[in-house]
Amino acid sequence: MTTEKKVARRKLSLLELAQELGNVSRACKVMGYSRQQFYEIRRNYQAYGADGLIDRLPGARGPHPNRVAEDVENAILAHALEHPCHGPVRVAQELGVQVSSSGVRGVWARHKLLTKHERLLRLEKSTAERKIDLTVEQIRALERFSPEFRERHIEAPHTGALVAVDTFMVGSLKGVGKVYLQTVIDCHSRYAWGRLFTTKLPITAVQTLNNDVLPTFEEHDAKIDAVLSDNGREFCGRPDKHPYELFLQLEGIEHKRTKVSRPQSNGIVERLHRTLLDEHFRVEGRKTWFETVDEMQTALDTYFVHYNERRPHQGRGMKGRTPLKAFKEGILKPQPKEQKRTTPKAIAATAA
Repeated sequence: MTTEKKVARRKLSLLELAQELGNVSRACKVMGYSRQQFYEIRRNYQAYGADGLIDRLPGARGPHPNRVAEDVENAILAHALEHPCHGPVRVAQELGVQVSSSGVRGVWARHKLLTKHERLLRLEKSTAERKIDLTVEQIRALERFSPEFRERHIEAPHTGALVAVDTFMVGSLKGVGKVYLQTVIDCHSRYAWGRLFTTKLPITAVQTLNNDVLPTFEEHDAKIDAVLSDNGREFCGRPDKHPYELFLQLEGIEHKRTKVSRPQSNGIVERLHRTLLDEHFRVEGRKTWFETVDEMQTALDTYFVHYNERRPHQGRGMKGRTPLKAFKEGILKPQPKEQKRTTPKAIAATAA
């Protein structure tokens, strides 16, 4: 027997004892109830029968008789979502149903929407959770104009998988003229090379690749699979006549190009240019008076030693390693050749 049933039976025993004794006060004294409790128990028993003897929690008797209907409440909530800044009087007037401003406020109170700020937050949350079905044309527009869809990370799974190149104008040197930097960086390890010139020609790009980059790869028994460049004239031209194109063909290197007017497509080398400006050129140019390009190159070579061998790199996938360490760890190991199993028959045939 549950506790509720025990309490109900005790109340029923109180009513029966009072009827048997004919004295309410004495029955209450014997059963341990007050006269007020007795009359309340008897009233509930007469109104609801045996169910009236069961104790009910507050609020368990159903909705308040003056509460608005469910469809009216839904209409008020929908109006508050569409017009969160309207007051209760205006909502009651525009809703088109029989409801007072107090009824509107009651609905708002039950749903914690009494203040304008709370109703605006509800609208913001509802908008954020709304799902939108995009058409094919809309998806293409997003891919074209949104950086989230448009840009992708440059993937280079190993050393030499992709080498980015670019030409960067450092500035003008008095008595010399404009100074250009031919920049090369391995996209996997961020190992970088740079050579200063006074012209921006295909031969300068070939010299940088042939004299600085390829010897480093050969020293570590690695090779370059592909080169990524923009569409500058020093890098691109007719495959059968352009010096840079011919050099890549002779070395067996694939030539990849970025999208026109999209420097973000070659973002790794662009970020290197900013690092060179902030950490070397803008600092060294204020400490040293350079008169020749060779002097600038000597200072740049010293910085590249620091950049490649001692400076921890925080780029994507680097995890604080130096470019030299990442360069060595990313070199593909040669696959061991499978040795053919020698059988007695094969040995005999070889001896014969």
